[in-house]
Amino acid sequence: MDAAKLNELKKFIQLCKSNPSILDDPSLSFFRDYLQSLGAKIPSSADTAADSKSKSYVVEESDEELADAGVKINIEEEEEEDEIIESDIELEGDTVEPDNEPPQKMGDPSVEVTDDNRDASHSAKAKAMDAISEGKFEEAIENLTQAILLNPTSAIMYGTRASVYIKMKKPNAAIRDANAALEINPDSAKGYKSRGIARAMLGQWEDAAKDLHMASKLDYDEEIKNWLKKVEPNAHRIEEHRRKYDRLHKEREDRKIELERLRRRAQAQAEYEKAKKQEQSTSSRKPGGMPGGFPGGMPGGFPGGMPGGMPGCFPGGMPGGMPGNVDFSKILNDPELMAAFSDPEVMAALQDVMKNPANLAKHQANPKVAPVIAKMMSKFAGPK
Repeated sequence: MDAAKLNELKKFIQLCKSNPSILDDPSLSFFRDYLQSLGAKIPSSADTAADSKSKSYVVEESDEELADAGVKINIEEEEEEDEIIESDIELEGDTVEPDNEPPQKMGDPSVEVTDDNRDASHSAKAKAMDAISEGKFEEAIENLTQAILLNPTSAIMYGTRASVYIKMKKPNAAIRDANAALEINPDSAKGYKSRGIARAMLGQWEDAAKDLHMASKLDYDEEIKNWLKKVEPNAHRIEEHRRKYDRLHKEREDRKIELERLRRRAQAQAEYEKAKKQEQSTSSRKPGGMPGGFPGGMPGGFPGGMPGGMPGCFPGGMPGGMPGNVDFSKILNDPELMAAFSDPEVMAALQDVMKNPANLAKHQANPKVAPVIAKMMSKFAGPK
Protein backbone atom coordinates (compact mmCIF):
# COMPACT_ATOMS: atom_id res chain seq x y z
CA MET A 1 0.00 0.00 0.00
CA ASP A 2 1.27 3.46 -0.88
CA ALA A 3 3.00 4.91 2.17
CA ALA A 4 1.92 8.47 1.38
CA LYS A 5 -1.72 7.42 1.07
CA LEU A 6 -1.49 5.46 4.29
CA ASN A 7 -0.01 8.47 6.05
CA GLU A 8 -2.86 10.66 4.82
CA LEU A 9 -5.39 8.06 6.05
CA LYS A 10 -3.77 8.06 9.49
CA LYS A 11 -4.00 11.84 9.65
CA PHE A 12 -7.65 11.74 8.56
CA ILE A 13 -8.44 9.24 11.33
CA GLN A 14 -6.65 11.52 13.80
CA LEU A 15 -8.76 14.42 12.56
CA CYS A 16 -11.95 12.37 13.05
CA LYS A 17 -10.88 11.55 16.60
CA SER A 18 -10.23 15.20 17.43
CA ASN A 19 -13.44 16.42 15.82
CA PRO A 20 -16.14 13.73 15.37
CA SER A 21 -18.49 16.33 13.83
CA ILE A 22 -16.63 15.74 10.56
CA LEU A 23 -18.65 12.55 10.22
CA ASP A 24 -21.79 14.68 9.82
CA ASP A 25 -20.77 15.36 6.25
CA PRO A 26 -23.13 13.58 3.79
CA SER A 27 -20.21 12.52 1.64
CA LEU A 28 -18.95 10.38 4.54
CA SER A 29 -22.24 8.52 5.08
CA PHE A 30 -20.62 5.40 3.58
CA PHE A 31 -17.85 5.64 6.18
CA ARG A 32 -20.33 6.08 9.04
CA ASP A 33 -22.31 3.04 7.83
CA TYR A 34 -19.13 1.00 7.66
CA LEU A 35 -18.08 1.96 11.19
CA GLN A 36 -21.52 1.15 12.55
CA SER A 37 -21.56 -2.21 10.74
CA LEU A 38 -18.46 -3.09 12.75
CA GLY A 39 -20.27 -2.23 15.98
CA ALA A 40 -18.72 1.20 16.41
CA LYS A 41 -20.64 3.82 18.41
CA ILE A 42 -20.66 7.24 16.81
CA PRO A 43 -20.33 9.99 19.47
CA SER A 44 -23.50 11.96 20.07
CA SER A 45 -21.80 15.13 18.88
CA ALA A 46 -21.71 13.61 15.44
CA ASP A 47 -25.46 13.04 15.51
CA THR A 48 -26.55 16.49 16.64
CA ALA A 49 -27.23 18.08 13.29
CA ALA A 50 -28.91 15.03 11.79
CA ASP A 51 -31.05 14.50 14.89
CA SER A 52 -32.25 18.10 15.00
CA LYS A 53 -33.58 17.81 11.46
CA SER A 54 -35.13 14.46 12.21
CA LYS A 55 -36.98 15.82 15.23
CA SER A 56 -38.48 18.76 13.41
CA TYR A 57 -39.48 16.65 10.44
CA VAL A 58 -41.05 13.62 12.13
CA VAL A 59 -41.64 13.84 15.88
CA GLU A 60 -41.13 16.16 18.77
CA GLU A 61 -39.59 13.59 21.12
CA SER A 62 -35.85 13.46 21.73
CA ASP A 63 -33.72 10.43 20.92
CA GLU A 64 -33.86 9.45 24.59
CA GLU A 65 -37.65 9.55 24.51
CA LEU A 66 -37.71 7.46 21.35
CA ALA A 67 -35.37 4.99 23.02
CA ASP A 68 -37.66 4.88 26.04
CA ALA A 69 -40.55 4.31 23.68
CA GLY A 70 -38.72 1.32 22.27
CA VAL A 71 -38.29 -0.07 25.77
CA LYS A 72 -41.97 0.46 26.46
CA ILE A 73 -42.86 -1.35 23.26
CA ASN A 74 -40.87 -4.38 24.37
CA ILE A 75 -42.49 -4.32 27.78
CA GLU A 76 -45.97 -4.01 26.33
CA GLU A 77 -45.34 -6.81 23.87
CA GLU A 78 -44.48 -9.07 26.79
CA GLU A 79 -47.51 -7.94 28.75
CA GLU A 80 -49.78 -8.63 25.76
CA GLU A 81 -49.07 -12.32 26.19
CA ASP A 82 -50.56 -12.32 29.70
CA GLU A 83 -54.31 -12.21 29.93
CA ILE A 84 -55.99 -10.57 32.90
CA ILE A 85 -57.15 -13.36 35.20
CA GLU A 86 -59.88 -12.27 37.57
CA SER A 87 -59.51 -13.36 41.16
CA ASP A 88 -62.28 -15.10 43.02
CA ILE A 89 -64.71 -13.02 45.07
CA GLU A 90 -65.23 -13.96 48.69
CA LEU A 91 -69.00 -14.14 49.03
CA GLU A 92 -71.12 -15.05 52.01
CA GLY A 93 -74.39 -16.97 52.19
CA ASP A 94 -75.61 -20.32 50.93
CA THR A 95 -77.04 -21.03 47.51
CA VAL A 96 -78.98 -23.97 46.09
CA GLU A 97 -78.60 -26.05 42.97
CA PRO A 98 -80.81 -24.82 40.12
CA ASP A 99 -84.01 -26.80 39.65
CA ASN A 100 -84.18 -28.06 36.08
CA GLU A 101 -87.60 -29.68 36.16
CA PRO A 102 -90.09 -29.07 33.33
CA PRO A 103 -91.93 -25.73 33.69
CA GLN A 104 -95.05 -25.76 35.83
CA LYS A 105 -98.53 -25.31 34.34
CA MET A 106 -99.44 -21.69 33.64
CA GLY A 107 -102.86 -20.13 33.09
CA ASP A 108 -104.19 -18.97 29.73
CA PRO A 109 -104.59 -15.18 29.96
CA SER A 110 -107.08 -15.20 27.07
CA VAL A 111 -109.60 -17.25 29.06
CA GLU A 112 -112.65 -15.30 30.23
CA VAL A 113 -112.90 -15.54 34.01
CA THR A 114 -116.48 -15.94 35.23
CA ASP A 115 -117.66 -15.23 38.76
CA ASP A 116 -117.97 -18.96 39.37
CA ASN A 117 -114.37 -19.49 38.24
CA ARG A 118 -113.21 -16.68 40.47
CA ASP A 119 -115.02 -18.17 43.49
CA ALA A 120 -113.64 -21.61 42.77
CA SER A 121 -110.15 -20.09 42.45
CA HIS A 122 -110.41 -18.51 45.89
CA SER A 123 -111.62 -21.83 47.33
CA ALA A 124 -108.60 -23.62 45.86
CA LYS A 125 -106.29 -20.98 47.28
CA ALA A 126 -107.80 -21.42 50.73
CA LYS A 127 -107.03 -25.14 50.60
CA ALA A 128 -103.48 -24.33 49.52
CA MET A 129 -102.98 -22.02 52.50
CA ASP A 130 -104.10 -24.78 54.84
CA ALA A 131 -101.65 -27.17 53.21
CA ILE A 132 -98.82 -24.63 53.56
CA SER A 133 -99.51 -24.24 57.27
CA GLU A 134 -99.21 -28.00 57.63
CA GLY A 135 -95.99 -28.11 55.61
CA LYS A 136 -97.64 -29.98 52.75
CA PHE A 137 -96.02 -28.04 49.95
CA GLU A 138 -96.75 -30.44 47.10
CA GLU A 139 -100.45 -30.36 47.98
CA ALA A 140 -100.31 -26.57 48.18
CA ILE A 141 -98.76 -26.40 44.69
CA GLU A 142 -101.58 -28.59 43.29
CA ASN A 143 -104.28 -26.37 44.79
CA LEU A 144 -102.57 -23.14 43.68
CA THR A 145 -102.13 -24.50 40.16
CA GLN A 146 -105.88 -25.23 40.10
CA ALA A 147 -106.57 -21.69 41.33
CA ILE A 148 -104.33 -20.21 38.58
CA LEU A 149 -106.04 -22.24 35.83
CA LEU A 150 -109.43 -21.01 37.05
CA ASN A 151 -108.30 -17.39 37.30
CA PRO A 152 -105.13 -16.81 35.20
CA THR A 153 -105.45 -13.02 35.56
CA SER A 154 -104.61 -12.98 39.27
CA ALA A 155 -101.08 -11.81 40.09
CA ILE A 156 -101.63 -12.83 43.71
CA MET A 157 -102.13 -16.48 42.75
CA TYR A 158 -98.82 -16.57 40.86
CA GLY A 159 -97.03 -14.72 43.64
CA THR A 160 -98.35 -17.12 46.26
CA ARG A 161 -97.32 -20.19 44.27
CA ALA A 162 -93.86 -18.60 43.77
CA SER A 163 -93.47 -18.30 47.57
CA VAL A 164 -94.25 -22.00 47.94
CA TYR A 165 -91.62 -22.92 45.33
CA ILE A 166 -89.11 -20.92 47.37
CA LYS A 167 -89.98 -23.03 50.43
CA MET A 168 -89.40 -26.10 48.29
CA LYS A 169 -86.01 -24.67 47.16
CA LYS A 170 -87.06 -24.49 43.53
CA PRO A 171 -85.86 -20.97 42.62
CA ASN A 172 -86.27 -21.29 38.83
CA ALA A 173 -89.91 -22.28 39.17
CA ALA A 174 -90.39 -19.40 41.62
CA ILE A 175 -88.85 -16.96 39.13
CA ARG A 176 -91.22 -18.12 36.38
CA ASP A 177 -94.25 -17.51 38.60
CA ALA A 178 -92.87 -14.16 39.79
CA ASN A 179 -92.38 -13.04 36.18
CA ALA A 180 -95.97 -14.03 35.39
CA ALA A 181 -97.21 -12.02 38.37
CA LEU A 182 -95.25 -8.95 37.27
CA GLU A 183 -96.57 -9.23 33.72
CA ILE A 184 -100.09 -9.04 35.12
CA ASN A 185 -99.25 -6.38 37.71
CA PRO A 186 -95.94 -4.47 37.30
CA ASP A 187 -96.37 -3.16 40.86
CA SER A 188 -96.70 -6.58 42.47
CA ALA A 189 -94.65 -6.43 45.67
CA LYS A 190 -95.06 -10.19 46.11
CA GLY A 191 -93.70 -10.73 42.59
CA TYR A 192 -90.54 -8.66 43.24
CA LYS A 193 -90.05 -10.18 46.67
CA SER A 194 -90.37 -13.79 45.47
CA ARG A 195 -88.12 -13.19 42.47
CA GLY A 196 -85.52 -11.40 44.61
CA ILE A 197 -85.37 -14.25 47.13
CA ALA A 198 -85.21 -16.85 44.34
CA ARG A 199 -82.34 -15.01 42.65
CA ALA A 200 -80.49 -14.82 45.94
CA MET A 201 -80.87 -18.58 46.31
CA LEU A 202 -79.20 -18.96 42.89
CA GLY A 203 -76.37 -16.56 43.80
CA GLN A 204 -77.60 -13.82 41.50
CA TRP A 205 -76.79 -11.26 44.16
CA GLU A 206 -76.98 -8.02 42.19
CA ASP A 207 -80.30 -8.84 40.52
CA ALA A 208 -81.64 -10.09 43.83
CA ALA A 209 -80.74 -6.80 45.52
CA LYS A 210 -82.55 -4.82 42.82
CA ASP A 211 -85.74 -6.88 43.16
CA LEU A 212 -85.71 -6.78 46.96
CA HIS A 213 -85.19 -3.01 46.99
CA MET A 214 -88.14 -2.61 44.62
CA ALA A 215 -90.27 -4.89 46.82
CA SER A 216 -89.36 -2.86 49.91
CA LYS A 217 -90.51 0.32 48.20
CA LEU A 218 -93.88 -1.24 47.32
CA ASP A 219 -94.59 -3.14 50.55
CA TYR A 220 -91.80 -3.24 53.13
CA ASP A 221 -91.65 -6.12 55.62
CA GLU A 222 -89.14 -7.76 57.97
CA GLU A 223 -88.50 -10.70 55.66
CA ILE A 224 -87.35 -8.36 52.90
CA LYS A 225 -85.14 -6.52 55.41
CA ASN A 226 -83.49 -9.78 56.52
CA TRP A 227 -82.87 -10.91 52.96
CA LEU A 228 -81.30 -7.57 52.05
CA LYS A 229 -78.84 -7.98 54.93
CA LYS A 230 -77.68 -11.21 53.28
CA VAL A 231 -77.76 -9.98 49.71
CA GLU A 232 -76.37 -6.43 49.77
CA PRO A 233 -72.80 -7.19 51.02
CA ASN A 234 -72.29 -9.71 48.21
CA ALA A 235 -73.83 -7.36 45.65
CA HIS A 236 -71.42 -4.60 46.74
CA ARG A 237 -68.40 -6.93 46.55
CA ILE A 238 -69.35 -8.01 43.03
CA GLU A 239 -69.84 -4.42 41.93
CA GLU A 240 -66.45 -3.37 43.32
CA HIS A 241 -64.82 -6.40 41.70
CA ARG A 242 -66.36 -5.58 38.34
CA ARG A 243 -65.32 -1.95 38.54
CA LYS A 244 -61.76 -2.99 39.37
CA TYR A 245 -61.43 -5.31 36.39
CA ASP A 246 -63.30 -2.96 34.09
CA ARG A 247 -60.65 -0.39 34.98
CA LEU A 248 -57.84 -2.90 34.41
CA HIS A 249 -59.24 -3.90 31.04
CA LYS A 250 -59.62 -0.25 30.05
CA GLU A 251 -56.03 0.46 31.08
CA ARG A 252 -54.94 -2.53 29.04
CA GLU A 253 -56.80 -1.26 25.99
CA ASP A 254 -55.32 2.22 26.50
CA ARG A 255 -51.84 0.68 26.61
CA LYS A 256 -52.54 -1.17 23.38
CA ILE A 257 -53.59 2.08 21.73
CA GLU A 258 -50.45 3.81 23.04
CA LEU A 259 -48.31 0.92 21.85
CA GLU A 260 -49.79 1.18 18.38
CA ARG A 261 -49.14 4.94 18.40
CA LEU A 262 -45.49 4.36 19.34
CA ARG A 263 -45.13 1.71 16.66
CA ARG A 264 -46.49 4.04 14.01
CA ARG A 265 -44.19 6.80 15.19
CA ALA A 266 -41.16 4.52 15.20
CA GLN A 267 -42.06 3.30 11.72
CA ALA A 268 -42.35 6.87 10.45
CA GLN A 269 -38.99 7.69 12.06
CA ALA A 270 -37.35 4.65 10.44
CA GLU A 271 -38.77 5.51 7.03
CA TYR A 272 -37.51 9.07 7.33
CA GLU A 273 -34.04 7.94 8.38
CA LYS A 274 -33.93 5.52 5.46
CA ALA A 275 -34.88 8.26 3.00
CA LYS A 276 -32.34 10.58 4.59
CA LYS A 277 -29.53 8.03 4.23
CA GLN A 278 -30.44 7.52 0.60
CA GLU A 279 -30.27 11.26 0.05
CA GLN A 280 -26.89 11.43 1.81
CA SER A 281 -25.62 8.51 -0.24
CA THR A 282 -26.63 10.31 -3.43
CA SER A 283 -24.91 13.52 -2.35
CA SER A 284 -21.76 11.59 -1.40
CA ARG A 285 -21.29 10.64 -5.03
CA LYS A 286 -20.92 14.27 -6.06
CA PRO A 287 -17.35 15.51 -6.89
CA GLY A 288 -15.57 16.68 -3.78
CA GLY A 289 -12.58 16.55 -1.58
CA MET A 290 -12.18 16.54 2.17
CA PRO A 291 -15.21 15.93 4.38
CA GLY A 292 -17.58 18.64 5.29
CA GLY A 293 -16.32 21.08 3.04
CA PHE A 294 -15.54 23.88 0.77
CA PRO A 295 -17.63 22.36 -2.07
CA GLY A 296 -15.02 19.64 -2.19
CA GLY A 297 -13.01 21.03 0.67
CA MET A 298 -12.54 21.11 4.43
CA PRO A 299 -15.26 20.51 7.05
CA GLY A 300 -18.33 22.71 6.78
CA GLY A 301 -17.41 24.42 3.53
CA PHE A 302 -17.10 28.03 2.39
CA PRO A 303 -19.89 27.91 -0.17
CA GLY A 304 -19.75 30.51 -2.83
CA GLY A 305 -16.28 31.72 -2.02
CA MET A 306 -15.37 34.75 0.07
CA PRO A 307 -16.50 37.79 -1.88
CA GLY A 308 -14.86 40.95 -0.82
CA GLY A 309 -12.06 39.20 0.95
CA MET A 310 -11.11 39.12 4.58
CA PRO A 311 -9.90 42.54 5.65
CA GLY A 312 -6.34 42.39 6.71
CA CYS A 313 -5.93 38.80 5.55
CA PHE A 314 -7.30 38.06 2.11
CA PRO A 315 -7.60 41.25 0.17
CA GLY A 316 -9.69 40.82 -2.89
CA GLY A 317 -11.21 37.54 -1.67
CA MET A 318 -11.55 34.46 -3.77
CA PRO A 319 -14.59 35.02 -5.98
CA GLY A 320 -16.29 31.94 -7.26
CA GLY A 321 -15.55 29.76 -4.21
CA MET A 322 -13.04 27.08 -3.55
CA PRO A 323 -12.11 24.77 -6.40
CA GLY A 324 -13.27 21.18 -6.09
CA ASN A 325 -10.16 19.56 -7.57
CA VAL A 326 -7.52 20.79 -5.11
CA ASP A 327 -4.85 18.62 -3.51
CA PHE A 328 -5.88 18.18 0.10
CA SER A 329 -2.66 16.40 0.93
CA LYS A 330 -1.24 19.92 1.31
CA ILE A 331 -3.50 20.37 4.33
CA LEU A 332 -3.17 16.85 5.72
CA ASN A 333 0.61 17.06 5.55
CA ASP A 334 0.73 20.41 7.33
CA PRO A 335 1.27 19.64 11.06
CA GLU A 336 0.32 23.19 12.09
CA LEU A 337 -3.10 22.96 10.38
CA MET A 338 -3.73 19.47 11.71
CA ALA A 339 -2.94 20.68 15.22
CA ALA A 340 -5.24 23.68 14.75
CA PHE A 341 -8.11 21.40 13.65
CA SER A 342 -7.95 19.68 17.04
CA ASP A 343 -8.67 23.02 18.77
CA PRO A 344 -12.46 23.26 19.44
CA GLU A 345 -12.32 27.07 19.30
CA VAL A 346 -10.76 27.03 15.84
CA MET A 347 -13.20 24.39 14.54
CA ALA A 348 -16.19 26.28 15.93
CA ALA A 349 -15.05 29.46 14.18
CA LEU A 350 -14.47 27.61 10.91
CA GLN A 351 -17.91 26.03 11.03
CA ASP A 352 -19.46 29.40 11.81
CA VAL A 353 -17.86 30.87 8.72
CA MET A 354 -18.84 27.81 6.69
CA LYS A 355 -22.49 28.38 7.57
CA ASN A 356 -22.32 32.00 6.49
CA PRO A 357 -19.25 33.55 4.87
CA ALA A 358 -20.42 36.94 6.16
CA ASN A 359 -19.43 35.73 9.65
CA LEU A 360 -15.79 35.84 8.58
CA ALA A 361 -15.42 39.44 9.73
CA LYS A 362 -16.15 38.69 13.37
CA HIS A 363 -13.32 36.12 13.52
CA GLN A 364 -10.60 38.11 11.73
CA ALA A 365 -9.25 39.52 14.98
CA ASN A 366 -8.94 36.11 16.61
CA PRO A 367 -5.21 35.29 16.76
CA LYS A 368 -5.99 31.57 16.62
CA VAL A 369 -8.47 31.59 13.76
CA ALA A 370 -7.16 34.21 11.31
CA PRO A 371 -3.74 32.56 10.73
CA VAL A 372 -5.40 29.16 10.14
CA ILE A 373 -7.75 30.53 7.52
CA ALA A 374 -4.93 32.45 5.89
CA LYS A 375 -2.77 29.36 5.70
CA MET A 376 -5.62 27.29 4.30
CA MET A 377 -6.19 29.91 1.62
CA SER A 378 -2.54 29.84 0.70
CA LYS A 379 -2.74 26.08 0.22
CA PHE A 380 -5.55 26.52 -2.30
CA ALA A 381 -4.17 29.62 -3.97
CA GLY A 382 -1.92 27.61 -6.30
CA PRO A 383 0.97 29.03 -8.29
CA LYS A 384 0.70 32.67 -9.25
